Amino acid sequence: MQLLVFRPKLIDALRAYNRARFGKDVGAGLTVSVVALPISMAFAIACGLQPEAGLVTAIVAGFLIAALGGSRVQISGAAGGFVVMVYGIVHMHGINGLMLATLMSGLWLLLMGVMRLGVLIRFIPVAVITGFTNGIAVLIGMLQLKDFLGLPIQTMPADVFGIVNVISLHISQTDIPTLVLTTGSLLLLVFWQLLMPRWLKPSMSQRLSLVPGPMLVMLLATAFTYSTDWPVATIGSRFGGIPSGLPTVSWPDLSWAQLQAVLVPSFTLALLGAISSLLCARASDNMIGDRHDPNQELMAQGLANMVMPFVGGMPATGALARTVTNVKNGASSPVAGMVHALGLLLIVWLAAPLVSHIPLGVLSALLLFIAWNMGDWRAFVRLSQFRWPYRFTLLAVFMLTVLVDLSAGMAVGLIGACLTFIYRISNLTHRKLLHATAHTQVWALNGALFFGAVDLLEQTAQNLPEKTLVLETSGLIYIDSSGADALHSLLSRCEQQQVQLILCGLNPQPLDILERTGLMVRLTPEYVVKDWQLALDVRQIDSHHSV
Repeated sequence: MQLLVFRPKLIDALRAYNRARFGKDVGAGLTVSVVALPISMAFAIACGLQPEAGLVTAIVAGFLIAALGGSRVQISGAAGGFVVMVYGIVHMHGINGLMLATLMSGLWLLLMGVMRLGVLIRFIPVAVITGFTNGIAVLIGMLQLKDFLGLPIQTMPADVFGIVNVISLHISQTDIPTLVLTTGSLLLLVFWQLLMPRWLKPSMSQRLSLVPGPMLVMLLATAFTYSTDWPVATIGSRFGGIPSGLPTVSWPDLSWAQLQAVLVPSFTLALLGAISSLLCARASDNMIGDRHDPNQELMAQGLANMVMPFVGGMPATGALARTVTNVKNGASSPVAGMVHALGLLLIVWLAAPLVSHIPLGVLSALLLFIAWNMGDWRAFVRLSQFRWPYRFTLLAVFMLTVLVDLSAGMAVGLIGACLTFIYRISNLTHRKLLHATAHTQVWALNGALFFGAVDLLEQTAQNLPEKTLVLETSGLIYIDSSGADALHSLLSRCEQQQVQLILCGLNPQPLDILERTGLMVRLTPEYVVKDWQLALDVRQIDSHHSV
């Protein structure tokens, strides 16, 4: 099997490319760059990083993933799904630990793509994704309370109990000017994004919606605080502004001890990034009627994340809100994503001095709004409609993500989903007695003969007939190595008791694995037939007295 076919979507998208499509891509890309400016800085600050880390990620990773990825219109950069994980890594292992974790996560993503594992991400159950996403949304919201309330807290804990404790100790120190500004910003954003489309005429709403809500709120809040000298913290007062030049290249400290320390977080980052980017790509496919290449997308995400530590960036993945904005503004190719990155670079280059006046509270209001929209809160209301495995998985992943950490939530969710799947498939696998005499038994096997269902053959081996055992397998669609081993054991038991084993109606996959494991060599061709009635005729066995 060929492992690597590196073919970016850009190659196919540029076929029949023309000036009209280029104009739409440029317009869409520039619009997204305006939206990406406040959101990228907000995500970086929420992660405990400098605001320019988010901008560098949107510029460098956004350009690379668009140029090398497997989706036509997906926009990549810093995303909400990474906030809690990155914040925890920075809190425990420092900036250098984050650089190593990002580098390793990029390597994991690249290997996933090379080994064609992109399609497997689609099989992660909805309960796991929903519980995980809702848990992340809760944690993002809680991390924003410090700046939203203007609390004098230097560093927020990374765990939920620590966050609650610190907030409760400082809640009396809420800064009223900051609270007024953040509340007003949040209300304006809710109105612009959610209420305005419902209250205004469709034509008016459509024209106004061309102005991105995050940028509008940021500009109005910044203009208000600057003109009134409103006493709130800004990017300039806390971080000293952002650099206007290109990112400088740096090299992480490759410590073996720290590599070991971030091994598990790096894999969680990779898995989270793979899920986020491919879910985002699938959503964009539905909007434009296309089909992305999941393996190419993973390879591009991996390469971009491997570059991030060297330019001062943070982990990158697909960003759904910016992708939707890209599609709605007419994007048709990865050129729009590349223009988005270049446009953001131009904005930073020209407007870096103005960025220092942006109030930090406004960015926290944006993230609160994003966190609310991230979560599928109606899923909790709909829980009664589903069976207990779905309910248990969703609630367990949600609670562990919030109360313990993301790695525990993801691990338990995937393990629980696997166990549930094994249980359900084993229940669908059963045997049925078609014919029985003192000398002969005919059993029909249906479902999948895998490690969770081999007890069916063990039960059969405990009560063998005197002469002939016929297994009718036309309803058996899959056999794994454990199932093949159980058939070998059954054949050995039959040979010991001088009972002839006959197999009927083998499907291609079961036949292939039985040939590769050597079982077919032990059976002569006359004992592998198409129909169990034919098997009885061959053996000249009395077929009366059927059950």
